[in-house]
Amino acid sequence: MAPVLHVADRDINVSSLDKELFPDDHVSKGDMLLHYGTVAEAMVPHLAGRPLTLRRYPHGIGTEGFFQKHPAGLPEWMHVVEIAHKRSEGSDPYVVCDEAATLLYLANLTAIEFHIWTATTPDIERPDRLVIDIDPPAGVTVAELRSVARRARDLCTEIGLTPFLQATGGRGYHVVTPLDRSADFGFVRALAGGITDRLAAADPERLTTAFRKNQRGDRIFLDANRNGYGQTFVAPYSLRARPGAAVATPLDWSELGRSTPDGYTTASIGRRLARKTDPWADMDDHAAVPAEARERLDALDGGAKAA
Repeated sequence: MAPVLHVADRDINVSSLDKELFPDDHVSKGDMLLHYGTVAEAMVPHLAGRPLTLRRYPHGIGTEGFFQKHPAGLPEWMHVVEIAHKRSEGSDPYVVCDEAATLLYLANLTAIEFHIWTATTPDIERPDRLVIDIDPPAGVTVAELRSVARRARDLCTEIGLTPFLQATGGRGYHVVTPLDRSADFGFVRALAGGITDRLAAADPERLTTAFRKNQRGDRIFLDANRNGYGQTFVAPYSLRARPGAAVATPLDWSELGRSTPDGYTTASIGRRLARKTDPWADMDDHAAVPAEARERLDALDGGAKAA
């Protein structure tokens, strides 16, 4: 008989708790459920209202996993929303995680990674997050990645945005700024592209915005593409489906100098949250107006041209 987890007023049947999902690290499905139970209080506010894409690995990360946007057969109590297709008729169902029970239910489906939209369902056409993904090729030093993150921070600050930092649990960092939902996806995507273009133009030897990998060489890719409709970024406190069992972790900027992109794991994230408030907890208090940021960015370009 499958064990039952009691989360708030929900009962969740869990199974295969001894199955090793990270065989090299000996992290089992039970360990993963424990991780998501530990981080739920900090993580769920970042998931709430946002359509989810799951990355599931039924047989562990040593085998082929799959992305899933529209899981079927979910219990009636789970929050599922219909979201219209952008370029065709009809809609698709997306699950939204507004409570810890949903998080653990989905983790029991071997959803190792949780990826979120940059908009919430009450206003799905207008993003409240702008994401710059700093994505390095192999061989880039952490010191250089930190330098690029600081440059992104400084430019965002200069144009009136309030940048927040996330170690992705993978190879790079995210710089994420909160927005006031006054602009649509097209505007925000163009603003993010303007920011990354300006950063890359200032250091074309090391930075690129080229989408095709064969055009990047050994340069660090500044990815603004996560700001389009239906695009996602990895949720804070999500595990990453790669050896090491690292966790996507929001950081204070003061921590950047001693951080690495994959420095927090299932083993250490609980201790971190026990001693430290989530650095993104008050993010929405700093929501900026995208149109004002665009004006400031364009003024920088105008000043550069005038000079």
